[in-house]
Amino acid sequence: MTVSRVLSVLRGRNPLFLGTGSIKRLGRGYASSSEALRRTGLYDFHIEHGAKMVPFAGYSMPLSYGDVGQIASHNHVRESVGIFDVGHMVQSNFRGKTATEFLEWLTPSSLSSLKPYSSTLSVLLNEKGGIIDDTIVTKHASDAFYVVTNAGRRDEDLAWFTEKLKEWNSQQGKDGPVEHEVLENWGLLALQGPEAASYLQGLTSFDLRQLTFGTSAFVPIEGFNLHVARGGYTGEDGFEISVPPSQTVDVAKLLSKGPVQLIGLGARDSLRLEAGMCLYGNDLDETTTPVEAGLSWVIGKERKEKGGFIGADVVQKQLKDGPTRRRVGLVVDGAPARHGAKIFAPLGREELGVVTSGIPSPTLGKNIAMGYIQSGWHKKGTEVEVEVRKQLRKAVLTPMPFHKPNYWRG
Repeated sequence: MTVSRVLSVLRGRNPLFLGTGSIKRLGRGYASSSEALRRTGLYDFHIEHGAKMVPFAGYSMPLSYGDVGQIASHNHVRESVGIFDVGHMVQSNFRGKTATEFLEWLTPSSLSSLKPYSSTLSVLLNEKGGIIDDTIVTKHASDAFYVVTNAGRRDEDLAWFTEKLKEWNSQQGKDGPVEHEVLENWGLLALQGPEAASYLQGLTSFDLRQLTFGTSAFVPIEGFNLHVARGGYTGEDGFEISVPPSQTVDVAKLLSKGPVQLIGLGARDSLRLEAGMCLYGNDLDETTTPVEAGLSWVIGKERKEKGGFIGADVVQKQLKDGPTRRRVGLVVDGAPARHGAKIFAPLGREELGVVTSGIPSPTLGKNIAMGYIQSGWHKKGTEVEVEVRKQLRKAVLTPMPFHKPNYWRG
């Protein structure tokens, strides 16, 4: 698929991807092309490698590289190994004697039971149980956590952290404050694909087999000592590597030699949707709870019962009584259903929900989508209809992930 074709597909249909137009959903933290855009430490590196740069989440980010199309890039990650610049994400450290308790107040996860250098997907919740952002929380020690949040929610997240830290620290007394450090301008590189481990192993004496999915370590890589977390956003085995600002370009050069290919936003979106991963602003927002989003598994077992986190009352009620809507996967006949497409009962009798993300799946050769539907209609195999270009097309509710994950679990 050519760059112009990718842009024509993404522009206007998925409001998180831009060609030359401005974005419509500014209220959710995504910058228009007329606003000043931030740059990651790899901006010049991308330009040198023929990247087509587009506005995304307040940053100028690569959509694709040279004449390599989105589908070819997607398939390369599924079959070999690719690398993504995700340095736009916000990396933070939280430290202090009560850091665990503080983060367990902000999120519903059981962080106290996490082993050192283990991670969990989690969510920051508002008082109504709505998702302020989704996040990866890594425990380094009982009093130290590494947290990654979304670039498009940078302002909202940092303001929330500041407000809640002030409130928390005013009550701690002799236990001392929790400190928050934003790792400004640090690089973050995602090496993804079935050949990611073998490639990275050739650059380090560290035995990567002991680094299983959801764990991390400081790993020596050709003279660099880098935080490497096993996981990612594609459904494939891989690593997310945090890099100090002064080393980002050199590490990117080291990690982007053959067979590794540079991969942009176009393929990142199709890979993550096949893997059933949510995109904040499309599939998650402040009016959506983790129960509605099918993320109840991030809530610790004892926390479901005892609460103690912001928004717990709403979440616990939904866990008990069930939500009124649920996130589901769909396979759609004919043309692909895009963000905003309405979901109906058969024969268009009743509107049931809305599609939040949708693509033609390069791996499956089918039109796949994610969305929210009324409870009672959410069971797998249920047939519905989706409005695509003013026509109702048949769709079947299908379990996610659409593509079987290939994570390394040892």
